[in-house]
Amino acid sequence: MVFGRSDRNKPVVEPVALKILVAGGFGVGKTTLVGAVSEIRPLRTEEDLSEVGRPVDDTGGVESKRTTTVAMDFGRITLREDLVLYLFGTPGQDRFWFLWDELAQGALGAVVLADTRRLEDCFAAVDYFERRAIPFAIAVNCFEGAQRHPADMIREALDLDSEVPVVLCDARDRSSAKDVLITVVEHAAKAAEARRATAI
Repeated sequence: MVFGRSDRNKPVVEPVALKILVAGGFGVGKTTLVGAVSEIRPLRTEEDLSEVGRPVDDTGGVESKRTTTVAMDFGRITLREDLVLYLFGTPGQDRFWFLWDELAQGALGAVVLADTRRLEDCFAAVDYFERRAIPFAIAVNCFEGAQRHPADMIREALDLDSEVPVVLCDARDRSSAKDVLITVVEHAAKAAEARRATAI
């Protein structure tokens, strides 16, 4: 053991910062996932559901939901010393979709959270990322009482390309949410590599 040495001589690692969107239908668990995995106190823009919004906010299947995201959720997680993810949770209702184009600027990839009881709620997010060629992964949030389906069945129901990852997760669990984010980063890296290969 050498005494008197410190880490002061180690080169400073400047981390690469990547932007990931967390999208999906109303009440699917986007705010929960960002909050579960963020190493900083997440920024939330939640408001109470009101009678005024009742005709446009479909709470079918999420009757206990009392709040809704009206702008975005924001969090941060360091995956490695040299890799930091900035997470932007999108609002789920159609009336806030004008924010998506701003949030999607510069995004490396996206998580589309899905609830098998309301799978159709994530169609719009899948379509959005496919049209913009933003790599995404489907993360099925395994709610208690929801029927479990194999990944292939979910892929078929959503009419996904074979390379789009489909994973099961618990949005409340930090380790599970982190695994989802790693899947998205790896998928986005493969997509970028494939694009470079075809450009040569």
